[in-house]
This record gives sequence, structure tokens and C-alpha cells, in this order.
Amino acid sequence: MTPPAPSDRSPSPRTRRRPPSARTTRRSPWLRLLPGISSQRRGFVLAWWGFALTFGGMRLLTWLIHIDVAGVGDVQAGGVHIHHYVWGIVLLAVVGAAGLVNRSARARAWMGLAYGVGTALVVDEAALLISLEDVYWDTEGWISIALAIALIAVVGGVLAVTHGRRTAAKDGNRHGGDGLTGE
Repeated sequence: MTPPAPSDRSPSPRTRRRPPSARTTRRSPWLRLLPGISSQRRGFVLAWWGFALTFGGMRLLTWLIHIDVAGVGDVQAGGVHIHHYVWGIVLLAVVGAAGLVNRSARARAWMGLAYGVGTALVVDEAALLISLEDVYWDTEGWISIALAIALIAVVGGVLAVTHGRRTAAKDGNRHGGDGLTGE
């Protein structure tokens, strides 16, 4: 008996394509990190965490630059110091432009995180933006710290009071998702 022609053979298990519904869906990293947080709320929670961690991280980094730790220095272009609020404004502009389009829950989560990071970069230098002088390490620089701590406290309090927790499966079924990817 002769073997079937190549076009008659069924694809091997390695090359066979499964229909989209049968593909294995990967859980969103945000669902593992924030179980039970609704997809609508996840971006806000990540923005808050991104803000708090970035603010603390930038304060540490600028302190290391200030005490002249080897290998850590300012970002400069053409001999001009570029303050980190510039990177925050650019990041906020990118998130704002991306927000003009309807996005998946996963994209909204990433955008929330980026929004928090960008906002922290700007708020950390709010005193400089208010006085138009580099007062980061002066007494006037405490305006930025007070503003950031107030934002962390108020937004954290609002998120805690309005907690809005749901199980992932309930959230997925209510919004047409599969409960696994958050979409």
C-alpha cells in the first residue's frame, strides 16, 4: 500500500494549529499580583503602587547622586542637567495618547502603572516647578515630599475605603472575560 500524498496527511501534533478558543490562555501577571481586584480598578491600584515606589526610588537615587556615590550621576545632554520631571512628562504624554484608544484590561493595567511612575517623577520635582529654581535639597524642596506623601495617603485611603474587591472568576464572567487573563 502506498503512503498518502502529502496533502492528504493530517498535520503532526507539533505543527497542528489549535483554534483560538482552544489555545492556552496565560494568566495576567497583574492577576497573580492583585488577585480579586477588578480589571477596572487594577489600573488605579497599580498607578498608586507605581507612584509610591517610584517616588521612594527617585528620592533614594537622587540622594546617592547628592552624596556622590561612585557610578551614579546626573543625566545630561550637551552639558545640561535633565531633571527627572522631563521623563515623567514624556511618560504621561505617552500614557495619555495611548489612553485615547479603547484598550484591553491588561493594557489598562500597564498604563496605570506607567501613569503612576510618570506622575511620581513630576511630583518629586514639584518644588522646582513651582519656584523655577533647583531647590530639591533646600528647605523649599520639602514641598515635593509633602505633596507626594499627601497623595500617597489620600489615594491609598480612597482605594482602601472603596476597596471594590471581587473574585477573578466573578469579574471575568461579569465583564465577558474568561476570568484568567483579566480581559
